[in-house]
Amino acid sequence: MTQHPSALPPEITVFERGWLSSNNILFVGERSGSALVDTGYYTHGEQTLALLRSALNGRPLDRILNTHLHSDHCGGNAALQQAWPQAQTAIPPGQAAHVRDWDPYALSYTPTGQECPQFRCDTLLEPGTELLLGDRPWQVHAAPGHDPHSVVLFEPQDRILISADALWENGFGVVFPELEGEDAFAEVAATLDLIERLAPRTVIPGHGPVFHDAPRALAVARKRLDGFASNPGKHALYAAKVLLKYKLLEWQRISVSDLRAWTDATPYFGAMHQRHFGDRSQAEWLEGLMEELVRTGAALREDDWLVNL
Repeated sequence: MTQHPSALPPEITVFERGWLSSNNILFVGERSGSALVDTGYYTHGEQTLALLRSALNGRPLDRILNTHLHSDHCGGNAALQQAWPQAQTAIPPGQAAHVRDWDPYALSYTPTGQECPQFRCDTLLEPGTELLLGDRPWQVHAAPGHDPHSVVLFEPQDRILISADALWENGFGVVFPELEGEDAFAEVAATLDLIERLAPRTVIPGHGPVFHDAPRALAVARKRLDGFASNPGKHALYAAKVLLKYKLLEWQRISVSDLRAWTDATPYFGAMHQRHFGDRSQAEWLEGLMEELVRTGAALREDDWLVNL
């Protein structure tokens, strides 16, 4: 975990997390109170609490905001709500009913084979509105593509963008609607166009370090997007490897038989296999995915075990 206080206003602290948990952005203001944007994965809940308690130095957490509801961005919500029951939680519109009725399938946790403890939402992050964070007005912008309900936050004075998974320094997040058979690459392109119009000087991404060369990042993202749009199977292969590596980050090591049982029980894997890789059995496809993770240095094969690297 890395903290990024430099090159940012003093009211902002970024906790750069490993890839299992999204980055957390803490704001502290005299008038607007304290707020945390995104809360990481649930298995890092104790670490998230420790980081916040140290940074808040005795003051309470007043607000929790989620850029979107993937498990690595909101998995710490429940732990923070338990620690600070008065904290108000704001989520993007579109999934409030699923949170209220707690539907882990509709919220993507069951289809991706991930976990997220139940949490409540109190209000919405409506695109087109502003909110005070660190005593400054931040704009809320819709940013569909990676997730249809995602938002990004922009501070126009210093031109700081909280980009979530819409833009990283070297790409963007898996386009999950595409895995469900929906056309969403055009939405990714539109969100990249939005970011270009905002012209941020500083970008706080959902994963990876804070960066300052948005034009370069946008060029990298568009090149990757063009490759995916021209060959959706390439995107599906990338997505399968990401989901597999992500779960391996949680497990650290797993037997191949247990891994096969998990992929068999995870709907996204079955859907991707059937839609793009039906020329081989799911077991053969999984073997190929494991070999690819080993080849690229993301995992190690020890007899009948797959080990995270």
